[in-house]
Amino acid sequence: MSKYNTNMASEFYVLSMLHRLGVDAALTLGNKKAVDIFIHREDGRTVTVDVKGIAGAFDWPADNLELPGKPGHFIVLVSYNGRIEDPSNLPSVWIIPSIEIGTFTKVYGTRRVVSRSLIRKEGNKYKDAWATLVGDSLISRQGF
Repeated sequence: MSKYNTNMASEFYVLSMLHRLGVDAALTLGNKKAVDIFIHREDGRTVTVDVKGIAGAFDWPADNLELPGKPGHFIVLVSYNGRIEDPSNLPSVWIIPSIEIGTFTKVYGTRRVVSRSLIRKEGNKYKDAWATLVGDSLISRQGF
């Protein structure tokens, strides 16, 4: 599977989850962009999302991440754990405020990545943290 297909699958997965939660969200189009999804929250605020998807159990490429991050911007990490071709496989998802993503980045030569090992070790509070994007009140009304 191509990198482009993995990214598209990841963006649409996140958008699908947001719509399942009743969120007003829209996908942006284009190949090189820092904002993949706009969310208009019930409290009137707009937040932005950058989705990073990987098919295997690897680090996420992060050369285009703006560090330090900005308030109201989130990085959603999606991993298909080596099973992207299996439609019954649910991906692993971490939702991290962009101002906190630097904690999980590493630089190898000229490449910056979000470290899978650091996320798995220290990122439990971000695992499936959809409420950070949409707000706790919406999540509780949806029964999650």
